[in-house]
Amino acid sequence: MWFWIFVGPFALGLALFTYVPLLWSLYLSFFDAYNTVSPTEFVGLDNYRTLLGDPAFRQSLGTFALFSLFIVPTTFALSLALALGVNRLRHAQAFFRSVFFLPTACSYVVAALVWKLSLFNGVRFGLANTVLGWVGLDQIAWLSTTDPPWYWLVIVTLRLWLQTGFYMVLFLAGLQRIPPHLYEAAAVDGARPGWQTFRHITFPALRPTSVAVVLLLVINAFQAFDEFYNLLSDARGYPPYARPPLVYLYYTALGQGQNLGIGSAGAVILALIIAVATVVQSRWFGLGRKED
Repeated sequence: MWFWIFVGPFALGLALFTYVPLLWSLYLSFFDAYNTVSPTEFVGLDNYRTLLGDPAFRQSLGTFALFSLFIVPTTFALSLALALGVNRLRHAQAFFRSVFFLPTACSYVVAALVWKLSLFNGVRFGLANTVLGWVGLDQIAWLSTTDPPWYWLVIVTLRLWLQTGFYMVLFLAGLQRIPPHLYEAAAVDGARPGWQTFRHITFPALRPTSVAVVLLLVINAFQAFDEFYNLLSDARGYPPYARPPLVYLYYTALGQGQNLGIGSAGAVILALIIAVATVVQSRWFGLGRKED
């Protein structure tokens, strides 16, 4: 009885606000549904065919691939470097851990507005253009869609600032699990501290944490929405649907057409892509083996 008293409200909320909408979205993807969440006419797999045949949706998947190519290895390397540096500190380790983790608590929307209005707003009073003026360089329209595409720098730096601290904490936990006697044995065998120790002891011992970090980074890249929508929604000349999948689905389901049937089909396809990518990476890296 006490189990259900404590767990029941959470389980009810989870079912009502997560599982029921998921199942209803799957059901809705097989129907025509314009301006309503109630199905009207059964169309089978037509919504899926329409979506997969839409060049804008395929282009949104290409945008995700490009974003992942930027953000996944950069966040991985930066968070690992910060974790190694903080882990070597003998004093004020908790302070620096908190400082680097603090941006994680910031809202993506708020951070996007700060980046857009204060740091990279494209006018001479913006911080980035002010710094360029100090060194004698021309100002840059950071969020313009003309070549070169500087908006990628804005989006990537925003995501790096927001999420690097979280993954740094994961790597710190992994570093603290490495037995000290491994380093002592390596020193006895003549291993030099630094790159040699990192390559042969630290990084192999961090394999389970590294795999988990890569999986989370790829999934989070798939779910990119706030920074793209808030930074580029007013950009002139930017194709309205050539954005990450979630932004494309937002405009499809809640934009002018409000085609919730195709939007639901896109949500199902995106969920399947994330599931397949996660399983493939897990099998490839061997996540969940006994030695992990």
